Amino acid sequence: MPNSKFKMQNTGSKARGLFCLHFALCILNYSTLDAQQLLDRVLARIGTEAITQTDVEALVEFGLIEARSPTLPAAVQQAIDRQLVLKEVTRFPPAEPPAAEVEKQLAAMKARVGDRLGQMLQITGLDEDRLRGLARDTLRIRNYLQQRFGISAQVGEEEARKYFDAHRDEFTRNGMPLTFEEAAAEARQRAAAARVQGAVTQWLQDLRSRSDVVIVTSPPAGRSFSGGWSGPPATPRPS
Repeated sequence: MPNSKFKMQNTGSKARGLFCLHFALCILNYSTLDAQQLLDRVLARIGTEAITQTDVEALVEFGLIEARSPTLPAAVQQAIDRQLVLKEVTRFPPAEPPAAEVEKQLAAMKARVGDRLGQMLQITGLDEDRLRGLARDTLRIRNYLQQRFGISAQVGEEEARKYFDAHRDEFTRNGMPLTFEEAAAEARQRAAAARVQGAVTQWLQDLRSRSDVVIVTSPPAGRSFSGGWSGPPATPRPS
């Protein structure tokens, strides 16, 4: 009987120990999940749709918006603009980008982060399919803007000359200033790009004014994984 009683007590102690261990693990898992949720904080909302810290980090690190760092307020603004444009793309979809172009864009995004790809996928919670989806969205935005604003890129000689006169110091060759006749083609191209950029900027302002956009919080300054800006601007701009 004493031995039996001892065994029962021992069994009870083990059961209590296992329960405590299980409870401790539950607390640890909950705390870890809570920390992850706090880490992926909501930075902005468009209606009921949230833009999170990792959303912004993904767009910056894979070169899909122009901001040099996900910790800059401009990164949140550009992430909002991208999402507003995507909503318009959904309403008036352009032609679907060819699969080969999507793969090319995807390869460029991967090349941008280089050997940090695995780290960035882990940080942002993306996988290959979702990364490919971002590449597809980027091309859809580009095609939509070209379809909507491309016609405004046609400028005449008078407008090109005005642009040249206002930006003479930009038109040089080997340190020597160019005449308008020498720089006409480039002046026309830059004037067209400036016109498109102005039209897109005004359009984005109109989209914002019609949308329920709320900045929840500024991006924290403690997390930045970029090695610095490299490559061309990623915000689609028709040429």
